[in-house]
Parts: sequence; structure tokens; C-alpha cells
Amino acid sequence: MDLLKTLVDKGLRGESPTREEALAVLATSDDELLDVVAAAGRVRRRWFGRRVKLNYLVNLKSGLCPEDCSYCSQRLGSGADILKYTWLGPKEASEAAAAGVAGGAKRVCLVASGRGPTDRDVDRVAKTIEAIKEHNEDVEVCACLGLLSDGQAERLRAAGADAYNHNLNTSENTYGDICTTHDFADRVATVKQAQGAGMSACSGLIAGMGESDEDLVDVVFALRGLDPDSVPVNFLIPFEGTPLAKEWTLTPQRCLRILAMVRFVCPDVEVRLAGGREIHLRTLQPLALHLVNSVFLGDYLTSEGQAGKADLEMIADAGFEVEGAGTATLPEHRRGAAGGCGHAEGSCAPRPDTAQEDASAVPAAARTDLVAVRRRGAGTDLPPNA
Repeated sequence: MDLLKTLVDKGLRGESPTREEALAVLATSDDELLDVVAAAGRVRRRWFGRRVKLNYLVNLKSGLCPEDCSYCSQRLGSGADILKYTWLGPKEASEAAAAGVAGGAKRVCLVASGRGPTDRDVDRVAKTIEAIKEHNEDVEVCACLGLLSDGQAERLRAAGADAYNHNLNTSENTYGDICTTHDFADRVATVKQAQGAGMSACSGLIAGMGESDEDLVDVVFALRGLDPDSVPVNFLIPFEGTPLAKEWTLTPQRCLRILAMVRFVCPDVEVRLAGGREIHLRTLQPLALHLVNSVFLGDYLTSEGQAGKADLEMIADAGFEVEGAGTATLPEHRRGAAGGCGHAEGSCAPRPDTAQEDASAVPAAARTDLVAVRRRGAGTDLPPNA
């Protein structure tokens, strides 16, 4: 397939495809899927070998968010039966983080619900970062606290935060359809604030919210323009009690095509398989490791993930290895910079209109039994799943 040869050639050089080429990846048929995975896998191995970076989430404050993001179980007015608790103390958060590190996690992601932190909240998180690094000096700490105000990014960086996560989630054109309490520009501004303060930017998307192929390509190209070091790809977890509870349109094949497209657009960037992988990729999760070089270990913010032991077995069985603490994640040319996936587009002949109809256009059957609310780990008396 000429398209795949072009994409591989560009990816091996660290270049991104054109928008038309990215759309063509999403339009490939199920008969072509393994060829697409193999092609994107060559790009993944060029920059990251067979290493898989493990990340671990600690939900510092759960539920009761004033924002109305339609996909979120913690949103304003959510009827989802999730855990709700206020800020964890530094000791409790540090103990939760230690469970992930013991399981092989190289990065701990500290997340708190809400529009954004107050200055007092930043102080809380600073103490938590100090407590975590006191016992795990080499662990990377990524903060995810919402929209940042002036000076807060600098304070988090001074406290020891290595990275800041704030996802764009969907295209600018459709952002107003999923949230009305803030806009796409607010999210872009926070990512830029984090970069300006010297933190590594982590910003990604959520697929499966009813978006079009064009929307997916738009948000990935917007991310490429922001140049983050890490791009998490989430698949919608349709919680009962949220506006998107009935949005079950993803298939495992569709998810793999999306991951391949992200890898081609961001060839030398950490692409992370994030929330929803278990319920949408299901038994095809090992194939995704040929596309991503990073995964979350164990549970998510308000939902239960695959058992940590099963994650480690899956990585080993698929022929990959967990990235060690002493190994740099990013390629050498990207280390120490704010850079991400921004490369100049080249020219390439457009894909002929001969692709077979995409089988994923048929909506997937709802599997609400697959969505398990988290009842263990941070904020509970039960041990974490790590």
C-alpha cells in the first residue's frame, strides 16, 4: 500500500503526514488493519524500541466538579455512583503512589477534580510531591489539576513537578458540544503555561464521543502544534449518569486505527494508551502495544482497570519490556526541550477513493457491564490495583 510506505518513510525520519494522509489511516478497512498496525509499529520501534513506560494515577480529590464536561463522571450534575472525597493528605497520597512505583510505574500522575487549583491547593500538591519524592527520588511526577492561573505553573515546577497534564480532548470545532463552562482556548493556554514554566507538557484526547474522523485528525494536529512530550489517547468510558452514557460507537478495530493515526502524526512522542482501553480494545489490547510506548498501570480516576499483574503479563507476552527508571523515555533529540510532535508537513499524493467501507461505522453494542466503578485504592480502605 503506497500510503503506508509513505507514512513509514516519514515516521522513520521523524516527520508527520499530511492531514489527508492521517484521514486515510482512519478510512482503511478491517482487511488492511494488520498492515496499518505493522507499519505504525515500525515507527514506534524506531523511536522507542520495544520499551513500555508505566504510569500510575493517584486521584487526589474525587467528584463534585463544577465543570460540565459531558464525558466525565465527576462533572456538575453527574449521577454516576463514583467515589467522592476531598483532598488526600501528603502521606496518604505518597502511600498510594508507592504502590504504583512498586508495580513498575516510572511516572505518578496526581489528579484533582475541579476547574483549577487555588493557591492553597497548589501548596497542598507541593507538599504531596515532596512526600512522594522523599521516598522515590527518581519517580517522575505529573500534576493534573485543571486550568492554571498566573504563576501556578512556576510554583508547581519549583515544588518538583516534572510534567503537567491537560488534555485538549476533542477538536476546537466541536469542543462546545461537550463542555460549556470553559473552552478549547482555555485548555491550550494551560498547556502553554506549563511549557513556559519548564514542565514537560502532557496533552491528549478522548475518542468515542460521537466525533467524526475530521474531528479526530483536527485535535491530533492541534496537539502536534502544541508540541507536547506525551500524548495520552483515552477512549470514552460511558458512565451511567453522564450525558454520554449511551455513546458506545467504538470497536477494537476503530481504536487501533486511531492509535496508529496518532503514532504517524506524532512519531517521536510518547503516545500513551489511557482510559477505556480495557472495555473498547478488549482482547486486542496487545496489538496496541505495537503503536503506543506508554500505558497506565492498574485503575483510573473513577473506574477500575485491568489488574496490574495482568498488564505486566500482557506486556511480557507481547514481546515488550517495561521501561526502567534509568532509561530516558524520549529520543535524544527531544530530551530537555519542550518539543513534541510538531514537524513540517511534506507533500504526498492523496489517497485514491478506493478504500472499502469502514466496518467500524456500524455502532458497537452497549456493554455497560464492562464499566466498573473504582472502589479501591486512593480514598478507600482497600488496597490499590497496581
